[in-house]
Amino acid sequence: MTAEPAVLSLAPHVEDRLLPQLGAAGLLVVARPPAAGDAAEALTRLRPAVLIASAEPRHLDSPLLLAAAGAGAAVVVLAEGERGRRHAASLGVREPLDATVDAGDIRARIEQGLPAPQPPEETPDAARAPGRVTAVWGPAGAPGRTTTAIALASELAAAGLRVALVDADTVGAAVAPSLGLLDEAPGLAAACRLAAAGALTGAELDRVAQRYRCTRGELLVLTGIGRPARWPELSADRVTKVLEQCRSWADHTVVDTGFNLEADEEIVSDLFAPRRNAATIAAVRAADTVVAVGAGDPVGLARYVRAFGDLVEFVDPHRVHAVIGKVRQSAVGLGAGGQIRASLQRFGGIDEVTLVPADAAACDAALLTARTLPDAAPRSAATAALRRFAADHLIDRPARVPRRTPAVLRRLRPAAP
Repeated sequence: MTAEPAVLSLAPHVEDRLLPQLGAAGLLVVARPPAAGDAAEALTRLRPAVLIASAEPRHLDSPLLLAAAGAGAAVVVLAEGERGRRHAASLGVREPLDATVDAGDIRARIEQGLPAPQPPEETPDAARAPGRVTAVWGPAGAPGRTTTAIALASELAAAGLRVALVDADTVGAAVAPSLGLLDEAPGLAAACRLAAAGALTGAELDRVAQRYRCTRGELLVLTGIGRPARWPELSADRVTKVLEQCRSWADHTVVDTGFNLEADEEIVSDLFAPRRNAATIAAVRAADTVVAVGAGDPVGLARYVRAFGDLVEFVDPHRVHAVIGKVRQSAVGLGAGGQIRASLQRFGGIDEVTLVPADAAACDAALLTARTLPDAAPRSAATAALRRFAADHLIDRPARVPRRTPAVLRRLRPAAP
């Protein structure tokens, strides 16, 4: 039996199980790239006879299937559970194999002579609606922008969405160290360079993004610049183009921004020079929703009210949702929530606000273990508040049909006076 060259794009535990079996089944492994973007490059370069891929966003996407079709490779998809089968079906793969099969079953599927699946064409007229963009902003003083952005992105991923997390803070980018990711090659800077060259595509975003696996879902992370001196790479035009491309790459994009909204044209002689705060301003302007985060203490609230006026100069106030974190009686006094609401309404004209209780232990656990707040402390009151906010304001859900009260309960209700 002649060995056929094969490229693997498999989850590590599936690859470890199948790799010793493939040679005996007549399959010669010529590449084992770690992600779908690398696998697409391997298919184009090596033109193997077979692609074996796991039905997971990291290992199987539309660009990979297009590359397989271009290389004339037969595609065998291994799905793990209902989530994997749904992902395969969304890409046009109707009959994936179960991820527990052995190499003999894979060989049998190949010998059936099934054509490579045809993924949906990536055209502007595709039925898929553009993804949403949410910017998380807050004034100076560490009010919890990064913690909030990561937690909201995690909740969106847990809802089954394909979520991108973008670190656009040009002063103190913190998403990568918060999640334990390497940031020697910042993903957002790379995406901005590609956007400037007119070469930014979904496949390129897959290549420059890092994957972070949550307990329930996965985040596609474009890490921020490691040194603030690199801020000229994140110009307004480039960031705007990246976020526009993200709408077709992910269902929902969460952007962690900087604090400064000052337009600094008056302090430079070149009106066309890059601006230090351009990335933050471009992100809040491009976003469908802006989550404005403040700290629940007297100093934090004073900063918040002053900076909130600057924010609404760039953004329609109807797109802004106020979130006050680190709420605690020890800093505000008894009835902290009521006092904060009254202060924001009186001094800032802010009528609706979401309050997030302080939970230093939960936040410390998230930092210590490089996990999201929902993963590190799923029962935290802070996690519960952010989860409710995401469900109410960021996740589109169909209207629920009111359920009829069972007759037994209706009989138990007290009679109306």
